[in-house]
Amino acid sequence: MAVVTKYVKGDQISVQHTPAGAVLVNQIIVLGAAGAVSVGVARTAIAASATGIVDIGGTYVFPKASAAVIAQGETVDWDASAGDVDDNAATSASGDVADFGVALAAAGNGVTVVTVKLLPGNGTIT
Repeated sequence: MAVVTKYVKGDQISVQHTPAGAVLVNQIIVLGAAGAVSVGVARTAIAASATGIVDIGGTYVFPKASAAVIAQGETVDWDASAGDVDDNAATSASGDVADFGVALAAAGNGVTVVTVKLLPGNGTIT
């Protein structure tokens, strides 16, 4: 019979953070640089070049581009320069992550937050 010796919750991973700046709790982190990437949420503060815990699954309320119109069930994009979620019809700029999650509720024009289910490994970085 097989024996399991260690259990690690699959939604949270340990990440080595290499950029110069520190990461705060609940700050967004883009994991990966090419191909399928993930958008994660820091669960611990992470100093530059230190290791910390990042949630790559789960549901979060994200800031949203005010003018974006997002339907329930629509995949959404992370606008890295603005620091918010945009609809999947937006034109991506360098560093943005397309299709990183799915909206769990509609969020229309003028709404500044959206509830998003993270989809690890599904995003594409521009």
